[in-house]
Amino acid sequence: MRKATLKGLLAHKFRLAATALAIVLGVGFVAGTYVLTDTMNSAFKDLFKTVTQGTDVAIRTKATFGQNQNGDVRDPIPASVLAQVKAVDGVRAADGSVQGFAQFVGKNGKPVTTGGAPTLGVSVSADPDLQGATTLRAGRLPSGPGEVAVDARTASKQGFKVGDQVKVLLQGGSRTFTVAGIVGFGEADNLAGATLAAFDTTTAQDVLNRKGNFDEIDVAGQPGIDAATLRDRIAAAVPAKYEVLTGADLAKQTADEISKGLGFFTYILLGFAGVALFVGAFLIFNTFAIIVAQRTRELALLRCLGASRRQVLTSVLVESGIVGVLASLVGLAFGLVIAVLLRALLKAFGIDLPSTSLQFLPRTVIVSLAVGIVVTLVSAVMPALKATRVPPVAALQPETAFAPTGFRRRRIVIGLLVTVAGVALLLAGLFQDQGNRLANIGGGAVVIFLGVAVLSPLITRPLAALIGWPFTRVFRLPGRLARENAMRNPRRTASTAAALMIGLALVAFVSIMAASVKASSTQVLDKSVAADYILTTQNFQPISTQVAARLQRLPEVAGVTGVRTGSFKLDGAIEDLSAVDPQAYDQLVRTETTAGSLTDLAGGGVAVKDTVARDQGWKLGSVLPMEFPRDGVQQEPVRAIYKDNNLNGDYLIGLDTYAKGYTDQQDQLVLVKAAPGVAPAAAGDAITRALADFPNVKVQDQAAYKASTAKQIDQLLGLVSALLGLAILIALFGIVNTLALSIFERVRELGLLRAVGATRRQLRSMIRWEGAIIAVLGAVLGLVLGVFFGWTMVRALKGEGFTEFSVPGGLLAAYVVAAGLAGILAAVLPGRRAAKVDVLRAITTE
Repeated sequence: MRKATLKGLLAHKFRLAATALAIVLGVGFVAGTYVLTDTMNSAFKDLFKTVTQGTDVAIRTKATFGQNQNGDVRDPIPASVLAQVKAVDGVRAADGSVQGFAQFVGKNGKPVTTGGAPTLGVSVSADPDLQGATTLRAGRLPSGPGEVAVDARTASKQGFKVGDQVKVLLQGGSRTFTVAGIVGFGEADNLAGATLAAFDTTTAQDVLNRKGNFDEIDVAGQPGIDAATLRDRIAAAVPAKYEVLTGADLAKQTADEISKGLGFFTYILLGFAGVALFVGAFLIFNTFAIIVAQRTRELALLRCLGASRRQVLTSVLVESGIVGVLASLVGLAFGLVIAVLLRALLKAFGIDLPSTSLQFLPRTVIVSLAVGIVVTLVSAVMPALKATRVPPVAALQPETAFAPTGFRRRRIVIGLLVTVAGVALLLAGLFQDQGNRLANIGGGAVVIFLGVAVLSPLITRPLAALIGWPFTRVFRLPGRLARENAMRNPRRTASTAAALMIGLALVAFVSIMAASVKASSTQVLDKSVAADYILTTQNFQPISTQVAARLQRLPEVAGVTGVRTGSFKLDGAIEDLSAVDPQAYDQLVRTETTAGSLTDLAGGGVAVKDTVARDQGWKLGSVLPMEFPRDGVQQEPVRAIYKDNNLNGDYLIGLDTYAKGYTDQQDQLVLVKAAPGVAPAAAGDAITRALADFPNVKVQDQAAYKASTAKQIDQLLGLVSALLGLAILIALFGIVNTLALSIFERVRELGLLRAVGATRRQLRSMIRWEGAIIAVLGAVLGLVLGVFFGWTMVRALKGEGFTEFSVPGGLLAAYVVAAGLAGILAAVLPGRRAAKVDVLRAITTE
């Protein structure tokens, strides 16, 4: 049996090639994801080791709220603490450092952007031992209020040289500095893609809103003093609210925090890899099912010669296992290529990730091989079990039907039960706040796909007949034969189409979500925003508070407010809020209050969304113990209760209250309303002129803002669709494989068609149109599921601002057309093989 298995594998090596390719692509995606993220993690670890070089101990305020969506929230350290640290025995040198927002303006007058990385302003210590790995590439370190150093990468890209005058955008506005030097960090030209404006400590405290304070104090110990010992001494000398770390611990902790954030990114990419493998599983199942059917007489003959059912089962599983192992090994190597391609893809969409030498860890090898082999074996189990049911008498029959075409009641019952279970699991994840909701949603979607795949043969015949009808009218005989071939074996056709169904369902789902987001945001703007202009920046960079202050002085403007965001603690839970100018906001955003008025926030207090107030039992005048990062717990009375307009969030405070509670004062966006009698266009021109020295601020009316938002959503849609493209590619390989394998079982049929006058061209056309029908069938099923998933998701997220369900009909129709064209392309090689069938050999009977 061992020899028979190996010889059978070699005999069918070309038939298994496409199956192996599906595993290679899927495993490659898994391995590539791990290689990419491990490489990024390694780059960050190396970078922060370099940055903290020379720092034995670091002191910073303990995180006020811990890790939240805004990162660690920490109070600054008063400069007086530096003297306490310097007095500790064993301290040779100590200096404070600060960090904040600083964005260069290029020589072309446009802000220098990073594609997502921060635009940082930092201080550089005058003490060489506390400069870490900061290395001068040209010039000298900055000294005095008019000088700045630029990271080498930004200097190279923007053409900045020592002695140049450069404009830097800051929290308090913009200032012009002289480039004193160009710096790197060891061998790195910048900090993981971030731009860096470095100042001396005093200047940095001034321009980064840290006067009299530091973000961190760095310490170099005397020779012979252990870092841990020095850490303990300093910890005993400073108040308990400060966190004291060794330099090594600081580097590790910072890198770990970034790695934790990258973990979400890893899960997303692994999710796409899982989709690719899931689609590949259908291809593997279909391939082995067809091969087993075509080997009926061979397997029956083995049974006649004494092979047991167990040996036949083992033979098929060993065959699939060998394919899985070999393909997984190739996929593992291909993962290196996938990692490079993923990085290039993300960079093309503006996500520039740091990297170092590719990291190929043992975990990557183990997980990738295990996934590839297990998926292959599991997918081949059902065909293997089917192989054991082949009766020995089948070896004596001249012809054997390769696959049943009827339906069993058991299939219908199982399919319905599986589908219902999947829908229940999906709805539980969407609407029930219990258990792991994400796992329920993902698991529910997978189970629904399986259920629909089981049931799809029930509708494949009539649907294939409907889809194929135009082909019979346009292409006559080849079209009619293609239609009948697609209808002949609904199980195989459905299984082939199921792989494409999954890919198209997910692409349709993402497209519907994108369209719904655009429709919902448009509806919110039209309904709730009364502002004529919305001012934003690229990549969500902050806006100087001077922007709103300057616009308030324009006669063409009636109302202006900056909108700031932050986190606070309430009864131990971290909540998010927005801060606005109460007087102006009431004019700029339509907010229906059920009690009180937003203008009352000018004297302090908080406004709360009505559903939150109702759930908590709060009324007008209720006092909330809100803990802010800067001034701790403040007893804030409820001044207003408002209805949800999908814009205000759960909590609103005034800008004065925000200024007391938070160190950094930066707007996320600015809303502007034109004065009565002033045309919006005239107000827009006045705003643009007033903000000429703020090139980072985009002045947009509502129409332009909607278009900009739609563009960002379309970019995200393009990225997701590109990542799903691998699954669709695997599905197309499935069509190629199924059509190619079907040629073997239809040799006599093809020969007879040639014998009665069919031309080679007609045979190629027949296979092409069959591929198109199968592809369109999968696309139609996928679109139906995609619409269902999109509708349920929008309904579930109604409370999060998804107010509109929108189906992009034109785009979905284009997907169907594209699927048909892809099906035609996938059928080219099988069609050529069909046309080459030898007529005499084909019609010869045994």
